[in-house]
Amino acid sequence: MTEKANNKEKKLTGSIKNGLDGDETIDTLLRPADWDNYIGQKNVKKNLRIIIDAAKSRGEVADHLLFYGQAGLGKTTLAKLVAKEMDSAIKITSGPAIEKMGDLAAILSNLEPKDVLFIDEAHRLNRMVEEVLYPAMESRKLHIIIGKGAGARTISLDIPPFTLVAATTRMDLLSEPLRSRFGGTFRLDYYDEKDIEAIIKRSASILGVGATPEAIKVLAEAARFTPRVANRLLKRARDFMQVYKEKEINESVARKTLDILEIDNLGLEAHDRMLLSIIIDKFGGGPVGLGTIAASINEDRGIVENVYEPYLLKLGLIRRTTGGRLAEPSAYSHLGKKTNDRLL
Repeated sequence: MTEKANNKEKKLTGSIKNGLDGDETIDTLLRPADWDNYIGQKNVKKNLRIIIDAAKSRGEVADHLLFYGQAGLGKTTLAKLVAKEMDSAIKITSGPAIEKMGDLAAILSNLEPKDVLFIDEAHRLNRMVEEVLYPAMESRKLHIIIGKGAGARTISLDIPPFTLVAATTRMDLLSEPLRSRFGGTFRLDYYDEKDIEAIIKRSASILGVGATPEAIKVLAEAARFTPRVANRLLKRARDFMQVYKEKEINESVARKTLDILEIDNLGLEAHDRMLLSIIIDKFGGGPVGLGTIAASINEDRGIVENVYEPYLLKLGLIRRTTGGRLAEPSAYSHLGKKTNDRLL
């Protein structure tokens, strides 16, 4: 780690100790503020550095960038790092916040040269709003329609060079015309356990709490390969440590914290285990349709498909088939249930 990065760590730790509180504030402080402290996603970082360094050497703005992947993997953090590396200001908004074409026109018309515009949840952009975005991305033009009906006319305004960085958890919901206009598209994958352990160790240092290697390993195993979850578990372990007057987060504190949160050693929460149990107990291990599963646990099918399932698939506990979802033998083993003979 560079001296500059070390100084940054000390400043963050000092900010925590001086009385900043509230999860939102702490979450912001735990975000890496430079490449040296951004752990994981090596290939994504490598490619971004090439794009940014090349653009800087030419005196241009970077290509428009699209990040996609599960929530909590660092898409917003990467967007902020891109802006920092480009020495640019970042303007942050989200797809649901841009309701009308006029909303986007106002944002684009207020951009300064070399600004980075970050749109989170880009898959929730209105299709009419996207029509304003296309010429802005391609030719830096903002087309505004004045009036209605036969008397309507269009005026075109030049907008300064800018980089659009978009993030989405649902790549499949982005329209093809929008996807094709990004110069770089990057998929953020789940982290490996060693990277999660490094993230927890760094966050514990910033929070000013001691954490034993055994405790860090326990929390990392339950963190669903996701930095956001890892930091959440660490904060709850810190709460347990302080309430019960422990000197540090040791293995016992970590395990008791997970017990209170009803999180098992694989990181499965109560709803995950309920989903697996329903497939196994009610439907003989499957296959069973997504709609049936959603109705059985009283959840929206989109939540089941995009929030619950990806991690279960990652662990190999369920399988998607043409007939529906099927529980794997490892799911039976994890829940201590007798394996369905059809899976043997």
